[in-house]
Amino acid sequence: MSTSTDHESGSKRPRLIVALAGLVLALLLLGAGGFMWLSGDTAGPSIGGPFTLEDGNGRTVTDRDLHGKYVLVYFGYTFCPDVCPTTLAAVSDALDKLGAKADQLQPVFITVDPKRDTAATVRQFTASFTPRLIGLTGTPEQIAAVAREYRVYYAEHRTGPGPNDYSMDHSSMLYLMGPDGRFIAPINAEQSGEQIAAAIRKLTS
Repeated sequence: MSTSTDHESGSKRPRLIVALAGLVLALLLLGAGGFMWLSGDTAGPSIGGPFTLEDGNGRTVTDRDLHGKYVLVYFGYTFCPDVCPTTLAAVSDALDKLGAKADQLQPVFITVDPKRDTAATVRQFTASFTPRLIGLTGTPEQIAAVAREYRVYYAEHRTGPGPNDYSMDHSSMLYLMGPDGRFIAPINAEQSGEQIAAAIRKLTS
């Protein structure tokens, strides 16, 4: 025979399952860059804007310094075990496949882990993919500001008690910006270099 406690527990269980499912879906949308709805939505929020960061040589770089070329922006971090290296390797391959058209494009990596990603760390990391890639870091406040401009989600995920025992959850998306600094379209970061190159050709033709 079931008790009233058993009945109450049973009635709450479906609601708990629904709540947990909703939370998991929200986290997946944020963490996986689930905002492809931005593509082609001219009425949506603006993407990109003014920023001041530091490159791998310690020089100040602003958004205006990148005007004049198409810019392919990616947010990640150098301690990323798989997603970031895979994406940046695909970007490097895309540049090779673009041939002479790659001269019109500037790829940019912006860290979401400014506590560990110093200018020197970012320089070494980006150089391992292609010398064309500019790596940018800054203060936590500067990174938070540029992330807001690009509607980027990121959050520290603790993995242990030590100061460096953490990973970074972050959205993974390539942002194609025009020579005037305006947002053109998102590009799926999970594609191959050939697919990324094809998307860039189509969007810049």
